[in-house]
Amino acid sequence: MSTIPQLPSTFDQEIIRCGEPEIKAELSDPERLEKIREEFEDGFRIMEPVGPAVCVFGSARTRPGNPEYEQARRVGAGIARQGYAVITGGGPGSMEAANRGAKDEEGLSVGLNIELPHEQGANPYVDIDKEFHYFFARKLMFVRYSWSFVIFPGGFGTLDETFEVLTLIQTNKARPHPIVLAGADFWQDLIDWIARRLAGEGRIAPSDMDLFTVCDEDDEIVSKAVKGFPILPYGLA
Repeated sequence: MSTIPQLPSTFDQEIIRCGEPEIKAELSDPERLEKIREEFEDGFRIMEPVGPAVCVFGSARTRPGNPEYEQARRVGAGIARQGYAVITGGGPGSMEAANRGAKDEEGLSVGLNIELPHEQGANPYVDIDKEFHYFFARKLMFVRYSWSFVIFPGGFGTLDETFEVLTLIQTNKARPHPIVLAGADFWQDLIDWIARRLAGEGRIAPSDMDLFTVCDEDDEIVSKAVKGFPILPYGLA
């Protein structure tokens, strides 16, 4: 196996690895700080006018015709019919489907994309498109400007976003907005593990199991996301 160090391929890798002696960071710390500041400023400027919105997370790998894609499209349309904007990660798959559904109903469709190697740009169904270099800046915008979260099946990225939101709400860093997990068949094994190994062994409070709900039907998903809880100011606490 080669021991030659590989150069970082993303800005997040650059941050993590810049302290390693064999890797020279492409940016100085002041330059990096300026880039981060610009990301935040651009994000706040672009997102501030959006208004009430539901954030939809999910896999980038589902395709049109896949049941998860088609449900995400219907849910995006249902959210838009209720007068809410739809915010996604701006990519393909379930993200594209939710944006597409919002566009079907002439609702506001927002995509917060991420710059990754070997990944395509924003899907064609977004009205507002912002590309980020840093995952943490992008996730801040999701949490700051979303009234609730609908989460379709996905991979590491989807799980990262899910647990970030749960952690922020659990620790009172974000207000307790609805988190709706779409598709019990996908989520149930994980929920059972959380209940058994985390809540059951005292690693989280039993009440933390109430931070999310699981739904299968389109109407119930939309209802829980936009009508099932008292309206609170969106954003971080």
